[in-house]
Amino acid sequence: MHITSLPSPYGIGVLGKDAEEFVDLLRLSGQKYWQVLPIGPAGYGNSPYQSYSAFAGDPLLIDLDDLVANGLLDRKKCDDSDYGADPAFVDFEKVRRVKARLLREAFSSFTEDVAYLAFVREEAAWLDDYALFMAVKEANGDAAWDEWEEGIRFRRGDAVKKATEELSAKINFWKFTQYFFLRQWEKLKRYANKNGVKIIGDIPIYAAYDSADVWSNREIFLLDSGGKPVKVAGVPPDYFSKTGQLWGNPLYDWKEMKKEKYLWWTERFKKAAKLYDKVRVDHFRAFDTYYAVPFGEKTAINGKWEQGPGMELFGEVKKAIGDYPIIAEDLGEVFESVKELLRQTGFPGMKILQFGFNPESKDSEHLPHNYGKNLVVYTGTHDNSTMAGWFQTADKNSRGMAKRYVKPAFSETKHWACIRSLFASAADLAIIPAQDLLGLDDSARMNLPGTVSEHNWIWRAKKGAFKKRVVSRLKSLTDTYYR
Repeated sequence: MHITSLPSPYGIGVLGKDAEEFVDLLRLSGQKYWQVLPIGPAGYGNSPYQSYSAFAGDPLLIDLDDLVANGLLDRKKCDDSDYGADPAFVDFEKVRRVKARLLREAFSSFTEDVAYLAFVREEAAWLDDYALFMAVKEANGDAAWDEWEEGIRFRRGDAVKKATEELSAKINFWKFTQYFFLRQWEKLKRYANKNGVKIIGDIPIYAAYDSADVWSNREIFLLDSGGKPVKVAGVPPDYFSKTGQLWGNPLYDWKEMKKEKYLWWTERFKKAAKLYDKVRVDHFRAFDTYYAVPFGEKTAINGKWEQGPGMELFGEVKKAIGDYPIIAEDLGEVFESVKELLRQTGFPGMKILQFGFNPESKDSEHLPHNYGKNLVVYTGTHDNSTMAGWFQTADKNSRGMAKRYVKPAFSETKHWACIRSLFASAADLAIIPAQDLLGLDDSARMNLPGTVSEHNWIWRAKKGAFKKRVVSRLKSLTDTYYR
């Protein structure tokens, strides 16, 4: 359940009262974990996996009620603003426009204090670059950094100095948003932990090209002398797409990163360890072998596999943060070398129940009877159909196999039978998307991989959606299978 999908009066889920009420529901239903999507500033296509920063939080998630309580905003202005007409979906364009105005009003009322100055000092390693990046981006009509004037585009000293002086108010605004984001996130995490709920975060494997990370650290990315990517990320043709997925993110220069003992990555994991109790690493297989597509290709068909850093990187991560719990997203085309890297790290991998059902009724590692303990298992993820949607659209043979396998009891819906089969498995951790708890169809699907669509990332739960019968049924399954 991503933060944006929570109900709230402000058009998008935020780090406030409704988030704490969701924690209350998790406690009442006996749950120990809440998994979220990446919480960075969503960029292209409103995707949390295309963020303007690998270290910052999304200002859209800031709770306006907290700013009102701190005397920085007028309650009436918040209540009278238009955040979109449909509480079941995020209208990102409206929310972004209205929230930008309200956050700037709050900033104009804010006075720096000791806590704020301490935050700015402690987070300076990434915060200064992020705030400058966002300020320059704003001053350039939100254009990507490769469209800026040459001096600031290439971060020449005189241009950086000039921009820092001229845009100081804008820079301070972006630092202000990060201060309140972190304050609110830490408060929510404390509340969750106090109620026996741990938060699982998500680290995107790649940085977005139009990000503070690439702009300020271009030496660790495969870019040409003009700042354009040499090769970009994606995956070959697969379950989701016949032409593969062309993500377009610049690839890492692993040789250059090795010289610095993978410092940028160890800093990311340090940040994750502060924000989350456990973290899922997206597209883990790319640490072993990654798919590289020549820049300018229209599809991912003509890419090739290249060698990643492997265990060497995770050795440095362990030195930096110890035995921090990591979940490896090891889905897709997985070579034996990827499986070996997973064994070496000891991280649990993932299995997806939907992937286990097939027209030929063949056995599959994604079926619960094959699960070992060191796994995190899902009915589906943000990239899948909802379980109810899958039953509506899957081929007849796959649906027949699924029904035979999960064997819905009398009066038990198929999606609850699927949830039951995961809870009954040996896997250490079972995570159920909120849409599957509610039995929603594909109108509630979070993302269709390989597409940029106005329908991606927008689903929200309506107020009161998690009724007592949902909570009690989840609690019953949790108790029955000793989860």
